Amino acid sequence: MKKDELHKLLINSNVSEDSYSLKGGLPNEAFCLNKEDDVWEVYYSERGVKSQLKEFEYEEDACEDIYLRISRFFIL
Repeated sequence: MKKDELHKLLINSNVSEDSYSLKGGLPNEAFCLNKEDDVWEVYYSERGVKSQLKEFEYEEDACEDIYLRISRFFIL
């Protein structure tokens, strides 16, 4: 899935938009998806620090990873 599809899926699953960012950044206590140059990053942001950082070449792989992370906490 692409970022737009991911966003719709999260909205339809009633996941609070405060718990994730699909624009990167360092929001407090949120799962993040970010494109940095040609690399897609997925990480958890807390107190201005990226943790559990994983990098992907393809948008679809990054979107799948962040969806799985979020679903463990909010959907399942």
